[in-house]
Amino acid sequence: GFCVGGGVGLVGNADCIVASDDAYFGVPEVNQGALGAATHMARLVPPHMLRTLYFTARTIKAVDLVQFGSVLETVPREELMDAALRVATDIASKDTRVIRAAKEALNGIDPVDVNKSYRFEQGFTFELNLAGVADELRDEFAGTEKSKK
Repeated sequence: GFCVGGGVGLVGNADCIVASDDAYFGVPEVNQGALGAATHMARLVPPHMLRTLYFTARTIKAVDLVQFGSVLETVPREELMDAALRVATDIASKDTRVIRAAKEALNGIDPVDVNKSYRFEQGFTFELNLAGVADELRDEFAGTEKSKK
């Protein structure tokens, strides 16, 4: 049902996404004093939706991502593997030399270098950790007081 945080990082790097119709996507790290996967979430939603989801730690339904074109289709969970295999079979039926060239071409024209962008984003998480903000918020979430000792 949930694809959050690191899961969004994996999905944001995918070439094609098929999701279960009960799936939710989100980046809730802001609640724990960290940042993460905005680079990848930006591949799934328009800019203002990204900002809303990121700042509020809300999730978005997979069925809503279909309208943005980031999710190809949603299916009942029990049909997910079959749906993914249909897409994979379609791609695999193409000449591999062409598919590899297409993949390289698409990566080359991508306006955002995901590795550099994610590294930039994680620099802010590092700063929040150094300032103790992340410990404070994680302790509040977990009901511990490690940062106060």
